[in-house]
Amino acid sequence: MLGGLEIARLVRMGDIVIDPFDPEQLNPNSYNVRLADDLLTYCGSLMDEQYRLDPRRENPTERLVIPPAGYCLQPGLLYLGSTVERTYSPKHVPRIDGRSSVGRLGISVHVTAGFGDVGFNGTWTLEITCVEPVVVYPGMRIAQVSFSPVIGDFVPYRGKYQGQIGATASRMHAE
Repeated sequence: MLGGLEIARLVRMGDIVIDPFDPEQLNPNSYNVRLADDLLTYCGSLMDEQYRLDPRRENPTERLVIPPAGYCLQPGLLYLGSTVERTYSPKHVPRIDGRSSVGRLGISVHVTAGFGDVGFNGTWTLEITCVEPVVVYPGMRIAQVSFSPVIGDFVPYRGKYQGQIGATASRMHAE
């Protein structure tokens, strides 16, 4: 895993892109990323016995705007958020994880998709859940991205989420 100073050096060299980049968000071995100002939720109601997500079809979503005063997340729901920052590296594997301060509020930022792929270029979609009602704010530092070098030959990512900007619903139905 790269140290924070090495991440900053590789950003200056262009081997890692974090856009926008703010040195104040650099940690000893990661970079803090911020929550964009909107969320996606899947349409439907948990009270409706017919409601279910189906990976073989495109599931409808609803966009919510997080006002400057904040938005209260509710337990039992999945919110798809996005990072403000776009990341890219042709040589390093990115990984996103929650910050400990955010986790201590009962917020998880990913259900299972913490690893990125070398060559991925875009903003990160966050799979946000919470264990208690909790307020989130646009621009809050919600997660951290770390980078690891790739050992051996590899094929860079060219998948269905390449270039995504903003929260992106599952595209599993396209497989």
